Amino acid sequence: MKRIFEVDPWKIATHSFSPVDKRLQESITAIGNDYMGMRGNFEEGYSGDHLQGTYLAGVWFPDKTRVGWWKNGYPKYFGKSLNAPSFIGIGITVNDEKLDLAQVKFKDFYFELDMHQGLLTRSFIYEGSNTKVKFEFKRFLHIGLKEAALIYVKATVLEGQAKIEFDATLDGTVTNEDSNYNEHFWVNCNESREDRFIQVKTKSNPYGVPQFTVLLKEGLRSNNQIVKGTVKTEAAKLSEKVEVNLVSGESYDLEKDVIVLTSRDIEPKEQASYAKDLMAKLQSKSFLDNLDEHTSIWKNRWAKSDVVIEGDDAAQQGIRFNLLQLFMTYYGEDKRLNIGPKGFTGEKYGGATYWDTEAFIFPMYLCVSEPSVTRALLQYRYDQLDGAYFNAKQQGSKGALFPMVTFNGIECHNEWEITFEEIHRNEDIPFAIKCYTSYTGDESYVKNEGMDVLVGTARFWADRVHFSKKRKKYVIHGVTGPDEYENNVNNNWFTNIMAQWVLKYTLERLPLANKEAQKRLKVSEEEQAKWRDIIENMYLPEDKELGIFLQQDDFLDKDIRPAKEIPLDQRPISQHWSWDRILRSPYIKQADVLQGIYYLDDKFTKEQKERNFAFYEPLTVHESSLSACIHSILAAELGREKQSVEFYERTARLDLDNYNNDTEDGLHITSMSGSWLAIVQGFAGMRYDHDQLKFKPFIPKNWKGYNFKINYRERLIKVEVNHEETCLTLIRGNELNVLVENKEILLKEGEKQCLKV
Repeated sequence: MKRIFEVDPWKIATHSFSPVDKRLQESITAIGNDYMGMRGNFEEGYSGDHLQGTYLAGVWFPDKTRVGWWKNGYPKYFGKSLNAPSFIGIGITVNDEKLDLAQVKFKDFYFELDMHQGLLTRSFIYEGSNTKVKFEFKRFLHIGLKEAALIYVKATVLEGQAKIEFDATLDGTVTNEDSNYNEHFWVNCNESREDRFIQVKTKSNPYGVPQFTVLLKEGLRSNNQIVKGTVKTEAAKLSEKVEVNLVSGESYDLEKDVIVLTSRDIEPKEQASYAKDLMAKLQSKSFLDNLDEHTSIWKNRWAKSDVVIEGDDAAQQGIRFNLLQLFMTYYGEDKRLNIGPKGFTGEKYGGATYWDTEAFIFPMYLCVSEPSVTRALLQYRYDQLDGAYFNAKQQGSKGALFPMVTFNGIECHNEWEITFEEIHRNEDIPFAIKCYTSYTGDESYVKNEGMDVLVGTARFWADRVHFSKKRKKYVIHGVTGPDEYENNVNNNWFTNIMAQWVLKYTLERLPLANKEAQKRLKVSEEEQAKWRDIIENMYLPEDKELGIFLQQDDFLDKDIRPAKEIPLDQRPISQHWSWDRILRSPYIKQADVLQGIYYLDDKFTKEQKERNFAFYEPLTVHESSLSACIHSILAAELGREKQSVEFYERTARLDLDNYNNDTEDGLHITSMSGSWLAIVQGFAGMRYDHDQLKFKPFIPKNWKGYNFKINYRERLIKVEVNHEETCLTLIRGNELNVLVENKEILLKEGEKQCLKV
């Protein structure tokens, strides 16, 4: 496995630069602050192949749908996060030669992402004809002042003399590589020479989606003193140049401070004055003082959520990298937001909300954040319930159908086999309600807004099934399950059993709902009777001879052979095989039947789990970033410790080691929780049900130990596992009975309880 970054517990660093890996390097060194983010692009620019990318949370555009053959029900637009105006630019010339690592001679390259605080640093020595100059860059996005970005560059002449020109730019003329029609999405709406800002807005659209206005303001400092350069403005572009002359041994540092505002928060007419005030606040402190403030916030975050692994630096680096990227993408501070599959790291998937949030992000955030964060994610879906009813109506169905891809609740994705057939997201979202209620003990959501979501989705499933006279069962045809390498199938087991579960859970919760909710929803006795009939007579395909649940009808008619028989030069198959060949093959993209077993864990015997795991895992190519963690958790439960560890390594280092050969497009943000889940739910065996927190831990043979913390019902609990014992400490909160290896122990605040292995 090729690694372009060195292994270190707290750093992502490299001493080499390879142009062929430039996009991959940019993805892995992406940074963000849950308000904005960017890829690891070079401040001075780069003329070789790269993907320039800056993204602003909640800022998007409805790009007109482009398909070869229009079908009724298609969304009119494809929503996408825009490549936002770039503000990192500091063009540099040395003795009139443009500094461009694709063109000039240089040595001693170093690039580092410090995971303590998301600080990006880079350095190299430029070798000109008569001079050598060392350049050092630092960049971070301020958590304490979310609208602020700080960029620092220092030039030191090592040999000869150097006339150095710095060109600090704000550029609103950027484009998206994934634009359906090669359009520019930004239009200029103001210029300011003296106040050093640009203001742009998204172009108009015919879909009623609001236009977003963005203002970027810059200010320069050197040695903490304000610098005024020569300013030049063009449409949607600003350039401010500063020139210095240095001799050997002399240095010059330039700090570029940037304020970024969007009309999501500040009205366009107020942005200029607001930005001026924020710039004054930012520049009242030095670069180092701002960095200290920013770092202290990260220190508190790590204190609550760090997972410490002893004895395996690669495993340690992997999970910290994933936690860092997750928290830089979303920390629950803006309840209007959700988590896109690529976060702030690339254009793919359009930056929209997918089912990934409820299925993979939600279980981790339940444990590492305050309940208000996951409650906000539930509220996000409730606030878009009207859109879910609209989506169902578009497909000729009753009830509410949550979108596969969305920014505002309206479906905005147009791959038929995914958007209109992968409807199991209408089960994942209700299941998140159950998880929140069970884990936190807070029933206020499920009794009110959550009941609207449950009833809306239940009504969809009651309409989406049909009764098969032949089987004398209710069936669901024409779906795509979690395994996206199987399209338009009948009776996907996961979809069927989870539809059954939605109806059952809704009926269980309905009598407990607030009277206002019951009155509002008007679920009649006749309707409830229909739901019960579907529950009792849902068709769940299985093969009794093999003792497995069938992924879908006729799955066993395929040419069943293990994935290990696929030649390595044809992996991943998604990049080598035709779609027709993939659909005909038995190969599974990600957990499907096993996803259902993971969800409904206590509904199946260990023997059922073992038989299904033994059958389906060998057929799984794990070409979805969401696959490895589920397999790791189930393998741990089944005592397949070696496999569990292998899957952990895959999910923890999926992007760092570029397992699926696709990280150059951006990081797999919504699967990054998988490494945490693999340790906590897999290795430590954490489960929660019936107000009982349970652990059944094991430790990988090559690890010395691991520990983590969880928030559980106003308690903070530390779990430590090594080869000799498992220890739990109730750091904060009321005493609690916990099961460890089926032994009940009482946790008291401030006390550590240990059990020998």
